[in-house]
Amino acid sequence: MTQNYKVNELFQTIQGEGVYTGVPAIFVRLQGCDVGCAWCDTKHTWDIDPSKQSELMLLTDKSTESDRWADVSAKEIVDEIKRLGYTANLIVITGGEPCMFDLRELTQVLHEFGFQIQLETSGTYPVLVDDQTWVTLSPKINMRGKKEVLKTALVRANEIKHPVGTEKDIEQLDALLQQLKSVNDKTICLQPISQKPKATALCMKTCIERNWRLSIQMHKYLDID
Repeated sequence: MTQNYKVNELFQTIQGEGVYTGVPAIFVRLQGCDVGCAWCDTKHTWDIDPSKQSELMLLTDKSTESDRWADVSAKEIVDEIKRLGYTANLIVITGGEPCMFDLRELTQVLHEFGFQIQLETSGTYPVLVDDQTWVTLSPKINMRGKKEVLKTALVRANEIKHPVGTEKDIEQLDALLQQLKSVNDKTICLQPISQKPKATALCMKTCIERNWRLSIQMHKYLDID
């Protein structure tokens, strides 16, 4: 049975975070999230209001944020990408919290059409994607939703991109990583929260000490979507 997905946005831009920083990408943003991050910049995706259901082609205009969403299949997402004439090969599935959905059919279909897939998740839901998907886990710890980061999500992650404001955030990441036998197969990125100078300095210092990577949210510095 074909599964549908609640899409909030579909747009083409440059990926500004993590391993794929600087790569042209098509973002598929899904509606729905119960994690409750205080600094979230997509709070309009949290609630799934039935009265806000819309058509997909009405959600591809990036001029304004909206809590509207479309209920569409993987094939309809591919058809819309073709209609828009997008040229990027990387598709970023984000949210919201996209792992509220079983993404195996979506990722499989997108790979069959020749796309490379990156999933962005908080790690608080099981990661159900096909084996080729690059999983970027941005662990959300002690958020309002009181959800735990799952060990299975940590194990599946190819990249762990951790938001950092203070030394406490580094300590929380260390505690998470202790659940793993090794992190040698993962890329670890530290991302300063809200581009704060002290947070950026802390991330740089820690990345140098541990040979990790710095993720600076390039798109915010360049003021692009």
